[in-house]
Amino acid sequence: MTTQAIQNAAAALTQSRLKLQPCQRISEQFGITTLDDAYAVQEINTRIALEQGRRLIGRKVGLTSIAVQQQLGVDQPDFGMLFADMEHYDGAIIDSKTLIQPKIKGEIAFILKHDLFAIDTTLSELIQAVDYLVPALEIVDSAIEDWKITLIDTVADNASSGLYVLGNTPVRFSEMNLALEGMILEKNGKQASIGVGAACLGHPLESCLWLARKMAEYGRPLLAGDIVLSGAIGPMVKVEAGDHIRMQLTRLGGVSCFFS
Repeated sequence: MTTQAIQNAAAALTQSRLKLQPCQRISEQFGITTLDDAYAVQEINTRIALEQGRRLIGRKVGLTSIAVQQQLGVDQPDFGMLFADMEHYDGAIIDSKTLIQPKIKGEIAFILKHDLFAIDTTLSELIQAVDYLVPALEIVDSAIEDWKITLIDTVADNASSGLYVLGNTPVRFSEMNLALEGMILEKNGKQASIGVGAACLGHPLESCLWLARKMAEYGRPLLAGDIVLSGAIGPMVKVEAGDHIRMQLTRLGGVSCFFS
């Protein structure tokens, strides 16, 4: 793959988000065919964002559902960058005009208190690095028309990242089995999605461990204070202006937002 094709793909995704108009698959438009090339596209736009003054404050893990991995023919998750201007808080009013074709999902967010530099980070090191957990809603928003994405397209498009909403009930997890953490997500007062922590690679900690190792490998290690969105624990739900979303976890509390 030529450097020019990778740069052109990055520019196309940037323009799509600036204009709030979806584009065709960049995998087809620019011949992006490998994961390494897709992450190279993502990295170009990450560097541009940082040069523009945006602050990198965390990462997200995508494709944590085994069923979705099988659909796309892959055997691992993917990752995307989280910037400070993507963050909202419980009860937030989200301007739907700033999004292209949003969907929402319930997750568990991890906030770190230690750096994780090692590409062979251990589970015990990860557990020691976690400060607290909060419930979270991730608003995914693909730049690819009609969400007709391949793995290559979503990786290049920053793992289809949009915005996220954090709950305000921080909880320690030293005695908590997150695999058994249940979730109910309601849309306009009606149940729209249910799930459990085990849907996230068997355990949300497994998702975070994969991410910690990958981030060290890619030269963007997780740092103290970073937020990790560990992956969906239930199906995504389409949202639009006028929708009110509330997600409740068994022990970690709830979080909500409204789309104006």
